[in-house]
Amino acid sequence: MIKQSASLHPIRPSLVRYLGCLVYDCLLLMAVLFFATGAAVLLNQGKAFGSGNPFFIAFLFFVSYLFYGWFWTHGGQTLGMQSWKIKLFSLDGKNITWRQAALRFVAGLISLLPLGLGLFWRGLGKDLQSWPDMASKTELRRVD
Repeated sequence: MIKQSASLHPIRPSLVRYLGCLVYDCLLLMAVLFFATGAAVLLNQGKAFGSGNPFFIAFLFFVSYLFYGWFWTHGGQTLGMQSWKIKLFSLDGKNITWRQAALRFVAGLISLLPLGLGLFWRGLGKDLQSWPDMASKTELRRVD
């Protein structure tokens, strides 16, 4: 099978590669959130946060956004994406902006609500794009 040039016809990551990347990044994010929680507890004079504390939950979402947003805007790859040879590209050919990262992050959260349908949409749609791709005008490509 002949691979076509990524500039002419981008090669989309397979579902296995895509899921492997998601799992890898989720494990990394859990480690980041662990340390962020430790820092927050230290700033809270060592006291734990109450169950469902909206400020703490918002803090964890913000840390998660910074994790993904920083990687996406600085090279287009999280560590999981680097390992699985996937890169995020803007459809306009420019670097990913923080606005696009925010749209992609929020759309990703919404995509998880209907049992992950928005993420698996990439296998159903004609352009092989997930809801986060469509919302942020970005696309994932394999970069072997």
